[in-house]
Amino acid sequence: MKLSLGPVLYYWSRARLLAFYEAMAQQPLEVIYLGETVCSKRRALSLADWLALARELRVATGAELVLSGLALLEAASELGSLKRLCENGELRVEANDMGAVQLLAERGLPFVGGSALNLYNAHALQELMSCGLQRWVPPVECSGQMVADCLLQLDALGVSRPEVELFVYGHLPLAYSARCFTARAENRPKDDCQLCCQKHVDGLPLLSQEGTPLFVLNGIQTMSGEACNLLGDYAGIVERGVDILRLSPRGEGMQAVIAAFDAVRKGGEPPIATSGCNGYWHGQPGMLRVGEALQ
Repeated sequence: MKLSLGPVLYYWSRARLLAFYEAMAQQPLEVIYLGETVCSKRRALSLADWLALARELRVATGAELVLSGLALLEAASELGSLKRLCENGELRVEANDMGAVQLLAERGLPFVGGSALNLYNAHALQELMSCGLQRWVPPVECSGQMVADCLLQLDALGVSRPEVELFVYGHLPLAYSARCFTARAENRPKDDCQLCCQKHVDGLPLLSQEGTPLFVLNGIQTMSGEACNLLGDYAGIVERGVDILRLSPRGEGMQAVIAAFDAVRKGGEPPIATSGCNGYWHGQPGMLRVGEALQ
């Protein structure tokens, strides 16, 4: 089983990003994703900066480096940026929008199919594999049974399975909107947001009237209130045919998260007390906390 570090989903400063990846270079990771997936206005690092960082990380870690693209394109300028990203000439790309799939397919370039592509069955996977998809990140709401069924469907179709990368830790990206919810929370228009999302290192928590975490607002992205944590479900994940575990970056404590998953993949027992939610994996409401979901 491989461990991957997903792209940073929040808006961090240039200094914070560089310090974070300097620390991550010392971690037991086989795949590292770089780039901006949420908002084109977040420009702490340019494409040239991301590529330069990738070169440094490749030397320091030996990990596979992947560039992730936006999940929601809203302007011609964003399409132009996406084209440059797809034509970077150095790194494989994670396509999070069908526009990226088209650009990559036209150029005959292999790619990673991100969870935002919403691929739920073998026929959809087969179609995109003919376009160059080599790795599939299932939508975050997929259950373990759905993932396993999809792979069995591929077998029945006589199609070789792609690599399967599962989102196993972090706030789940649930939806994208043309509106910026973080700007709205500060009564700012999206066009004059003042990049206010940079004030929230791990997004803006949205609580119920009872004070229970409900969602996390992250620009145009709505995320789960609780962080997903499938550490305790490791054995079942292996049985379902998953190849890579994706850990989504957080502002603090990421080294401890990586160490916990690394220990379990090496044969250690998952801790009894594991926090977070895991309902989706069990085919139940995603907000169910670990221990609440029925096996």
